[in-house]
Amino acid sequence: MSKKLIIGMFGFGVVGQGLYDIIKTKKLNLEIKKFVIKNADKQRSLPAELFTTDAEAILSDKEINTVVELIDDADAAFEITKRALTSGKNVVSANKKMIASHLEELVAIQQEFGTSLLYEGAVCGSIPIIRNLEEYYDNELLHSVTGIFNGSSNYILSKIFNENQSYDAALQKAQDLGFAETDPTLDVGGYDPKYKLAIVASHAYGIYVDPTAILNLGIDKLGEQDIRFAKEKGYKIKLLPLAREIDNRRVVLYVLPRFVNKDNILFNVENENNGVLVKAAFADEQFFYGKGAGGHPTGSAVLSDITALRYGYRYEYKKHLDAGQVAYSTDYKLKIYLRYAEENTLEQINFDTISERFYGENFKYVIGEISLQEIIAKRDIINQTGNFVAELS
Repeated sequence: MSKKLIIGMFGFGVVGQGLYDIIKTKKLNLEIKKFVIKNADKQRSLPAELFTTDAEAILSDKEINTVVELIDDADAAFEITKRALTSGKNVVSANKKMIASHLEELVAIQQEFGTSLLYEGAVCGSIPIIRNLEEYYDNELLHSVTGIFNGSSNYILSKIFNENQSYDAALQKAQDLGFAETDPTLDVGGYDPKYKLAIVASHAYGIYVDPTAILNLGIDKLGEQDIRFAKEKGYKIKLLPLAREIDNRRVVLYVLPRFVNKDNILFNVENENNGVLVKAAFADEQFFYGKGAGGHPTGSAVLSDITALRYGYRYEYKKHLDAGQVAYSTDYKLKIYLRYAEENTLEQINFDTISERFYGENFKYVIGEISLQEIIAKRDIINQTGNFVAELS
């Protein structure tokens, strides 16, 4: 039998409105009792008495048994989530930064208080990757999980490579459509996919990794020379997070732009769509594709979590039972393309080998093998204005 959910919702923005639009079309055993919002003066599509700016209206209400957290502020979201879980309320959240930054503590709280935190909507919108990692791949050795986790950057790259738009024009279009924020650094700088990668790695490999320890370099330094180089070689550029198991003991995690060719299934994932590629020891390679952003796609993932709570569903974190088997590592070699501006840049970066070098008046690059540790150590140099780095297969 399903349990009736009495819901208190924090936030009523794009995802909150999208979630409500879906809920009102269905007959579900749930009731939204109160919304807590930040701006009391903003016009709403629902009766004013449903809204308040007082968090206690939800957190102190004993009748409310489920909290849906859909706000932007990661610190505030953590306090809300922690308070709700410790007071016996289950929580559904879509805040990837909050979850990635506090996951180990949040798991411990769930175990101590017998509550459940679900967050499918925090990773890749409508694609049910967390549930699949939890259930379908629970006993699988996963070789790698990668893909396109950020719809904003993918939209920008699609406009550049398919419509010959400049980076600045494509970014402006993404902002006009609401795919990118006024300050787009979270997306184009690779921070958003990094938080999602940390969450995915926890469910795929049973490890907790502080996202600040994961390398992320984005597409914000992408230039016309890099675009021309990619097109001449038959590549597109995609911003890809990667979790890869090496030698059955270590997992490497990073986010970098990558040159992909037409044989790569991610080559044709365009616009705001996301794609997750899972390579497993026994199930082999599987691909998940869908809308990665937007009120209704993300709202559908949030609703899936809400409805699962009616039947007492909770993540079991099964991979963490064998967490001693693998550990996070940065001991890894990769092949990169580095376009640089200043002459002394290469003197400060230690490549293991250099296989190609081009030196022109307005365009200088090298291709070579380098350690992940070296990229992390020299990140500030590599990410200077005038430089751009991308991984090569």
